[in-house]
Amino acid sequence: MAMTQTELLHELEPVVARELDRHEKMAKEWFPHEYIPWSEGRDFDGIYGGEAWQESDSKLPEAARVSLIVNLLTEDNLPSYHHEIATTFGRDGAWGTWVHRWTAEEDRHGSAIRDYLTVTRAVDPVALERARMRHMEQGFKTEYATMLQQIAYVSFQELATRIAHRNTGKASGDEGCERLLARIAADENLHMLFYRNLLKAAFELDPNQTMRAVTDVVTTFQMPGQGMEGFARKSLIIANEGIYDLRLHLDDVLMPVLRQWSVFDKTGLDDEGEKAREELAAFLAKTDATATRFVERREERRARMAARQ
Repeated sequence: MAMTQTELLHELEPVVARELDRHEKMAKEWFPHEYIPWSEGRDFDGIYGGEAWQESDSKLPEAARVSLIVNLLTEDNLPSYHHEIATTFGRDGAWGTWVHRWTAEEDRHGSAIRDYLTVTRAVDPVALERARMRHMEQGFKTEYATMLQQIAYVSFQELATRIAHRNTGKASGDEGCERLLARIAADENLHMLFYRNLLKAAFELDPNQTMRAVTDVVTTFQMPGQGMEGFARKSLIIANEGIYDLRLHLDDVLMPVLRQWSVFDKTGLDDEGEKAREELAAFLAKTDATATRFVERREERRARMAARQ
């Protein structure tokens, strides 16, 4: 018989405590202000009578700027994320300690990126603030009803965010930007390890229900920023630059985590568990074909552009 979500919460608490202890030993203290080139800053127009932002102020390539905005607006929705996980995991015991620790670590990501973009005049601060208001007014609400689904989702999402930050830094061509985003990506990797190890333990407690949760998430996965204005267009720019695309999502996010969970080596599944695994395998095969086509077409476009130039 499948365990209830409450039973799973209680059974997983010792794992949460152990993973929290490991996380605290591995996490390195860092200070956002040390990653900001404050000496580059100058007043904007308005109260202090400085200079209005103009396109020529930014030294970053368009794709990197777009990706930084998407990453920052995604981080900005932290109050909604905190509400979701606090509601699901609770605020007591090891679960509650993790919820607040995770929130505190995530909070510095948005503030650091915003400071960097503002000081270096990398993006229009007025447009950025208006986009933040619109995005946060929408908030974020998970589409996943169970705790297992939510743990599966953040296992993939934290890794996806790590890769998006790292590749954005590389695409920026700016040493300071890359250094900051590499530091943030290191946080995200530790968060991924916490959730990934937690779901691995859930597989041992209830493999069939966990398999279904993983399949449900993989086949419906969307990044948490998908509700922001113009997200589809921004995502295409990011994908065309190779910062984050379906190929990366499959090869560097989905498959490594699924291998860690030994999803395709599990034995003793019941009919429902096997059905979920078959659905997962079919979806991965379809995704692989789609990703291959996208990369081929992107390379063809790049070749045509290079020929014209």
